Amino acid sequence: MKTVIAIDSFKGSLTSIEAGNAIKKGILNVLPDTDVIIKPLADGGEGTTEALVEGLGGEMVLIDVHGPLEAPVKAGYGIIPETNTAIMEMAAAAGIILVGKDKRPLDATTYGVGEMIADAVKRGCRNFIIGIGGSATNDGGIGMLAALGYEFLDKNGQPAGISAGALKNIASVRTEKVMPELKECRFRIACDVTNPLCGPNGATYIYGPQKGVADKIKDDLDHALADYAKLTSLHTGTDYSNYEGAGAAGGLGFAFLSYLHADLQPGIQLVMDAVKMEDAIKGADLVFTGEGRLDHQSAMGKAVTGIAKLAKKHGAPVIALAGAVTDGAEECNHHGIDAFFPILRQITTLDEAMDPDTAKQNLTKTAEQIIRLIAAVT
Repeated sequence: MKTVIAIDSFKGSLTSIEAGNAIKKGILNVLPDTDVIIKPLADGGEGTTEALVEGLGGEMVLIDVHGPLEAPVKAGYGIIPETNTAIMEMAAAAGIILVGKDKRPLDATTYGVGEMIADAVKRGCRNFIIGIGGSATNDGGIGMLAALGYEFLDKNGQPAGISAGALKNIASVRTEKVMPELKECRFRIACDVTNPLCGPNGATYIYGPQKGVADKIKDDLDHALADYAKLTSLHTGTDYSNYEGAGAAGGLGFAFLSYLHADLQPGIQLVMDAVKMEDAIKGADLVFTGEGRLDHQSAMGKAVTGIAKLAKKHGAPVIALAGAVTDGAEECNHHGIDAFFPILRQITTLDEAMDPDTAKQNLTKTAEQIIRLIAAVT
């Protein structure tokens, strides 16, 4: 029997691979000859870097970069040496969590994201997978581009700046100092929003408020982004301002599209492609997936239902395991999950349930009983 395990991390408890290995142990306790394949699972958001690095045999790199408000921060990203691939989350260098209550959207910059990319390029990486959720920025990506050698100049030919507040001052773009290696690089961006760069559904109006953009500056900032987009179009010969996802991360999506020729993809699809999930699921007799908490929102989520959809494409039954299951989780049964099971075996505190050793044991024992049932009826 061929079984594929692709389970999301149990946040604060187990990584995707740790959870997968616990399930594998339960399967092999019953059917030791089973062909078990474990694949890392994430949806492109928080935890994606760690999941892919662990699952693909990579290594983490920790470097000093400029944070969103330019104070130095430690930012980690992953490298997969076999494919010269760097795996990053922009939030490591420009995330909203890094500013706390000190939200200054006109000062916030993506410069540190560019520093991460430049560092990876110097280490030989030419393929990039980058998640762009959770940003503190609204700078249209000019900070990131500046760190890569792009020069955004004002009407006097002087540097305009690297934050959202500088957008209104940009009069020209120079590329003489851009890293030449970027021409060899491929960027795949995990992006699950469809907002354009500007307008009522754009970066500033939809996501600006959570970053501290006050009502009184929305119009000016939105117009500044629009002017930046027009200048970019004149410079590049492209216009991605209305492209789905251009408004992601305060316009960082637009910068990736316009200057780095990136592909924007739904996070789960990007992850599944990166780990060759479909190749693994072809011919599978059973697929295990799951996450820490299964509820009605899981059916509208990305990771678990993404796996279920792919498994159904190839005719494989799907079982989901979860640390907790709440009312409404039955909706998952309408989205490709054939059956789901909570792994808790007794009344316990949350801290006890999330203890890594306990969680592993519970996953193993639950998987073992499921396989015993399958073996008994087949």
